[in-house]
Amino acid sequence: MTTSPTPFQVLAVIPARGGSKGVPRKNVMPMAGEPLLAHIVRAARQAATLTRVVVSTDDAEIAGVAQRYGAEVVWRPADISGDTATSEQALLHALDHLRQAEGYVPDILVYLQCTSPLTMAEDIDGVVDALIRSGADTALAVMPFHYFIWHGPCDDAAGVNHMKLVRPRRQDREAQYLEAGAVVVMRVPGFLKEQLRFYGRTALYEMPPERCLEIDEPADVLIAEARLRERLKHTPLAALPSRPSAVVFDFDGVFTDNKVYVSETGAEMVACSRSDGFGLAELRALGLPLLVLSTEVNPVVEQRCRKLNVPCLSGQTDKALALGKWLEENKLEPLSVIYVGNDINDLGCLRLVGGPVAVADSVPEVLRAARLVLRAPGGQGAVRELCRLVAARLAGQ
Repeated sequence: MTTSPTPFQVLAVIPARGGSKGVPRKNVMPMAGEPLLAHIVRAARQAATLTRVVVSTDDAEIAGVAQRYGAEVVWRPADISGDTATSEQALLHALDHLRQAEGYVPDILVYLQCTSPLTMAEDIDGVVDALIRSGADTALAVMPFHYFIWHGPCDDAAGVNHMKLVRPRRQDREAQYLEAGAVVVMRVPGFLKEQLRFYGRTALYEMPPERCLEIDEPADVLIAEARLRERLKHTPLAALPSRPSAVVFDFDGVFTDNKVYVSETGAEMVACSRSDGFGLAELRALGLPLLVLSTEVNPVVEQRCRKLNVPCLSGQTDKALALGKWLEENKLEPLSVIYVGNDINDLGCLRLVGGPVAVADSVPEVLRAARLVLRAPGGQGAVRELCRLVAARLAGQ
């Protein structure tokens, strides 16, 4: 669905408090290579109908994630941040804060759940469009529901949405819907008056069932991770920053197959893929800064990088610290940088950048930290594969 910006001021508020009982610290837990909150912030920033995205929080780490991924932050007071606080309280507080601080009052308010990481920009736009097209007061994302519901006691149960003696076929039943728990949209004047997320006339937007998932229990984390990984596998370009500003590579296990050949004199040799040079040359021609960052002090690293015409920082015991300094010196925003690694000592770098990438045969910890997992193993075309993807991303494909 193609959506054009609306003539309205449309504010998205994402409540994300620090406390969580079912899944502790779930709003910042790693999910397919980035914090959980980052997924809904990215979707909101890509939505054509939204004019502003705010995260309401009481937590410094959550605020840092929100700002890193491009959302504004409204600090929520402690008295509406506990277990008994309602989402409406967070929404009303955000509206009141922006009105008092800036005189800003939007026409439409979009309430987004950060615990629904499968939500896409088109879902947000779809609910906003449903509200505007229908002239309704509120709108929400739903999924079709056709199951029979029962209620207790368990030894004498009764039907909720059906009678026990009448079991109509699915196609003969009146349409029913389940809240997706992802997107709710309200006209601001009515919401301020009623102080409820649903009031007046409500419109529905049918969200694809495979994107309807709220993370409330540990099992939900596994399901969400699997679905996000499957999505990224089919859309690898979406796993990279929208406009990559640099690519940084580990050497051993990325340019090589992670093996070392040692002669009787102690000399070491490694095997690399010749095809890597063609990919790197393409990125250099596009003006993209490149760097190899390695803990190794073996001269073979610098010799290979010299042959490939790629700058190299070898012998780095703290790779994340070295990468941070290099990014600062080159005035590069970490969120737009790609780093590709394969082993434990790459985790700090992977967590620092917006494009964490792993080769196919990386250790499990790195595979979990990566947003993109390449099809090729290290030393067997992984660098060339990534170069092609980066070039395609820069070309706007």
